[in-house]
Amino acid sequence: MLPMVQNFPFFAIFLCMVSGILSPLWKSGRMAWRYSVGVAFACAGLFGCVFAYTAAGEGLSFVYQMGHFPAPWGNELKIGPLEALLCTAFSTVMGFSLMGGHRDLEADILPHKQNLFFVMSNLMLAALLALTCTNDLFTAYVFVEISTIAACSLVLVKDTQYTLIATMRYLIMSLLGSGLILISIILLYSITGHLLLPNLLEQVGMLVDTGKYTIPLTVVIGLMGMGLAIKSALFPFHLWLPLAHGSATTSSSAILSGLVVKGYIVLLIKVFYQIFTIETIRSLKITNVIFLFGILAMIVGSVSALREKHIKRMLAYSSAAQIGYIYMGLGLGTDAGVVAAVIHILAHSFTKSMLFCCAGRLAGVMGHHKNLKNLRGAARRDRAAGVAFTIGALSMIGIPLFAGFASKLLFASATLLNNHKMLFTLGVLGVSTVLNALYYLPAVIVIWSRPEKGEEPAPKRKPDWAFTVSAVLQAAAVFGLGMGFGPLSELIQTGLGLF
Repeated sequence: MLPMVQNFPFFAIFLCMVSGILSPLWKSGRMAWRYSVGVAFACAGLFGCVFAYTAAGEGLSFVYQMGHFPAPWGNELKIGPLEALLCTAFSTVMGFSLMGGHRDLEADILPHKQNLFFVMSNLMLAALLALTCTNDLFTAYVFVEISTIAACSLVLVKDTQYTLIATMRYLIMSLLGSGLILISIILLYSITGHLLLPNLLEQVGMLVDTGKYTIPLTVVIGLMGMGLAIKSALFPFHLWLPLAHGSATTSSSAILSGLVVKGYIVLLIKVFYQIFTIETIRSLKITNVIFLFGILAMIVGSVSALREKHIKRMLAYSSAAQIGYIYMGLGLGTDAGVVAAVIHILAHSFTKSMLFCCAGRLAGVMGHHKNLKNLRGAARRDRAAGVAFTIGALSMIGIPLFAGFASKLLFASATLLNNHKMLFTLGVLGVSTVLNALYYLPAVIVIWSRPEKGEEPAPKRKPDWAFTVSAVLQAAAVFGLGMGFGPLSELIQTGLGLF
């Protein structure tokens, strides 16, 4: 008899999928919103229990068999402290994103379509949880496609000419990435005859030891990595991202930036550790390619954000740069680099979701203008949004005590273990941090500046308590990650060891 807590991952994924089916049955979009927020936090609670269970002692992981067929025919979930931590964070950020942008949801989406938005948000959460926990490569591909469809729908639901163009760009790029992933899975299956990750790990290990199929395996890794890089908006595949994030409704932007692109990176980490091993990836020089593109993304994304005046597109380009940080950590080819990358995934998820929600609120109190010059004094009209935006900006810059500083410190520490990349990486970290400051600090100054003389007084607005609660709790999470990253890093290291 399994302990009850081992059933919780399946319950959470199943709950999200059933909730997606039930969302259109609610009488109003507001009721569907309340239900979906509750589902997200329920999943966070379930995975929080799993995290406490797996993190106890020296850490443990367990396999949950789906259906009646055992391996290698059946489907499985594998959960350890790392998977449980990521799923808890993803579910929590989903709830905060829906709370922080609910006013814009009501304004941007036609009443009869609001329920449909929550179909996609629930399916998106199900896909993220399944990608993180699955122990089967083809099941991962199925949920990659579910995630793609849901993400495109989250952009398109606003129903404007800009979201239509953005969705088409996103869909074309995503389908290209999906095709590469599918080809890599077919090749891997033709070589090994397996799809379950433990069986793949065993077969790939035997092939590596004997020196057989070295070139085909390298091609598989290259296709898989490129497909996931396209879907996670790594430079130079990030050009769809600014328009999609900038034109979507606030909650969609927060979900896309804070969650969607992270799911594909988590899958890439699982592929590296649970199929090929990080040592094999390093020996094939794949890490050097990933490192190079990560470095380029850090610089190009930051320079593009520096030139952007539209606040949501600025945040989108910033996300492209932050994705570069994560790939740079993976490209170091060490456990320390991967730990830093995972911490940055968590830090960026909470911080960027908060920033997009705050940007939507600040634009809302200024007549829905999103150009920075029109947001002068916006923080004085909604101080909660102004304070939370400031905290998020300082975190992205890397100021101590904030989550962004924790990940940058860990990146710097990880580079010390790699003599060949140390000086170059530290230099790029420094340059990127300066560039971050050059576009975030002016934005903070603008929103807190006094309005110009002759400007009309702000109209009275109802307080947005859902947004305020979301902003306060996300700001607390940013502080918590910034100050408690030490024990968290150890748990992530334990989770990698249990892969």
